[in-house]
Amino acid sequence: MAFNAILEMTGGIAKITLSGELDANAATAFKTEIEKAADHHPKRLVLLMHDLKYIASAGLRVLIFAKQKMGADIDIYAIAPQEQVLETFRMTGFHFSIQILNAYDPEEIESA
Repeated sequence: MAFNAILEMTGGIAKITLSGELDANAATAFKTEIEKAADHHPKRLVLLMHDLKYIASAGLRVLIFAKQKMGADIDIYAIAPQEQVLETFRMTGFHFSIQILNAYDPEEIESA
């Protein structure tokens, strides 16, 4: 399944909708969207992951890059990750670095 990442900026929130498989080949496209988001200096990065089927270590490296590029104080939210993606977060300990939510509530994230 082809990977897709769509960036949307709303105020201080960078929202990226991810779909498909985020493998080593797709990591460059994801990194490009992260760099575009970083140019806007967001306070929060929201990753809509409902349609993301898989994330490889290269995708995790891009998430680590996002923290470095946007600053350690940025809040990263993973919204509705599928079980396989969530398991990858747990196995690597990445779930300690982000907030995982079952659904996207803009008001909740904006007020956080």
